Amino acid sequence: MPRTATKKDRVSGRDKVLIGTCSWTDPTLIASGWYPEDIAKKPDERLRYYAERFPLVENDASYYAIPDQKQAKLWVERTPDHFKMNFKAFGTITTHPTDPKRLPKELRESLPEDALEKRRLYPKDFPKEVLDEVHARFWVGLEPLRKSGKLGAILLQYPEWFPIGSKNKAEILRARELLPDDTLAVEFRNRTWMEERNQEETLAFLRQNGLTYVSVDEPQGFPSSIPPVAAVTAPLAIVRFHGRNAENWKKPGLTAAERFDYEYRLPELKEWLPKIKRLEEEADEVHLLMNNCYGDKAVRNAADLGKLLAARN
Repeated sequence: MPRTATKKDRVSGRDKVLIGTCSWTDPTLIASGWYPEDIAKKPDERLRYYAERFPLVENDASYYAIPDQKQAKLWVERTPDHFKMNFKAFGTITTHPTDPKRLPKELRESLPEDALEKRRLYPKDFPKEVLDEVHARFWVGLEPLRKSGKLGAILLQYPEWFPIGSKNKAEILRARELLPDDTLAVEFRNRTWMEERNQEETLAFLRQNGLTYVSVDEPQGFPSSIPPVAAVTAPLAIVRFHGRNAENWKKPGLTAAERFDYEYRLPELKEWLPKIKRLEEEADEVHLLMNNCYGDKAVRNAADLGKLLAARN
């Protein structure tokens, strides 16, 4: 039977390093038995339970729908004072396709008729004023977390078809302009940004514009593969652990959970300890996020990583 987490499993929130996972709502996690049975059925209690054990989480629901302030207030109320919640930017913001049904009614009604006939909308399908409003509503939706001090970073995760170049750099800077003041973190999924010949240029670009580079651990050998480079380009440093399931990484027809179905062994996590130490030395704060969200693998590996870091001292 799956082991239910207890408060003894809590990953303490150090001043500098926060550890968590990229979801607390994944259906496979809920089904794994990590949440006690009575809590697993209650969405409000799940977040409270999670936040008693980890000081950080990434919210990926914001990728699919623009956050609502009423819901954001509930996230604030259900978490401790020093809890941090990172948000994945709404898909349109990072040039991903969007289901028009996911847009707020007022924005949907502002779209041209030919756009509404499409099943998936790309930024080019939006009039400029509507696209600007998408950014504005996303920013406003996070205000309760911003005011409470619980807003971490906004993750700008760009797609595989987003290679290095002046046009795409301008796209990133547009997001910087339209999401003012917040901490923005950039994750690439096109290897050209971090090929050896371009690494210095990419990191300098992020550094010059106050953008966090998101270091990753993920399967290698694909056009989307980013090498496991740990780098600091802003006061906040982030590492996202996607797992190393190369067999499933690009296999068609799989769910996201199946692609991230991987449990890190302790030696694999230990590989990151020297890199994390360098991040700590150079950054004001470090976020370590497990994205191997299949069953309870992410929460267990997050706890493992916390124990490894604690054992260094």
